[in-house]
Amino acid sequence: MPPIRLGTRGSPLALVQANFVKHALVAAHGVACDIHVIKTTGDRVQDRALAEIGGKALWTKELDRALLGGEIDIAVHSMKDVETIRPDAIAIAAMLERADVRDRLVGADNLAAICHGGVMGSSSPRRRAQVLRARPDLTVTLFRGNVDTRLAKLAAGEADATLLAAAGLIRLGREDVGSAISIDEMLPAPAQGAVGVECRADDAMMRGLLGAIDHAGTSRAVRCERALLAALDATCHSPVAALATIDGDTVTLRAELLSEDGAEHIVADASGPDGELLARDLARALLDRAPPSVRAGFGG
Repeated sequence: MPPIRLGTRGSPLALVQANFVKHALVAAHGVACDIHVIKTTGDRVQDRALAEIGGKALWTKELDRALLGGEIDIAVHSMKDVETIRPDAIAIAAMLERADVRDRLVGADNLAAICHGGVMGSSSPRRRAQVLRARPDLTVTLFRGNVDTRLAKLAAGEADATLLAAAGLIRLGREDVGSAISIDEMLPAPAQGAVGVECRADDAMMRGLLGAIDHAGTSRAVRCERALLAALDATCHSPVAALATIDGDTVTLRAELLSEDGAEHIVADASGPDGELLARDLARALLDRAPPSVRAGFGG
């Protein structure tokens, strides 16, 4: 068969993740893969929050066009950057084994160590709300760009600290950067740490090839977390955190919804055999109990 054309963004982390998928496919099937770098709007526009200029689709729409147009056969994504509702013509066909789900704090040993009235750099509504809940004296300023860009902004004094996903740092060989924050202190974004692979929904051969590299536990957990987002009618503006864990046949889902300023929040968890049903039930329970300032960020 001809080489599989693998589409990806061009950031250093995206290329590392694309190569992980390439090597997995080579190991599973002995097939050749060619990596095609596709520039996304999210990569080009760095001076505004994603929520202001189109949300997560800014990471995916160009890759979607290339996939549906037949320019590439598969697309590799960080799953936390993939919109909850995907086109019917595109299938999430595989996920690699999830890496560390936690956030890492760079610039201070812990949140309490940041100077009073200090500045946190972040573009994430979840991180902003969680930081302000713990440290309402801090100011959160917009930080976008790849890992090196954000670290350069921090070094230039644009903020006192920033938060980065541990998984990305580990994949880039930067395990020594920052201090990991416990998930009890800061629950991660839904799908954080997971790499997904999409193909055309009607491409049965490619779905079969990708099925061989799918990590079942990761896929089950991430689909549960994404089902929660769908049931909440969450957008890129919504401060929401969630983590599903798998123990045998049981899925346990923990979720947190916050007000934009972090002043109010609600946390709940539930367990059961059907992750997606569990997610829908937990979403309803959270929205029913959420104060108006929290519920304002979600549908339902």
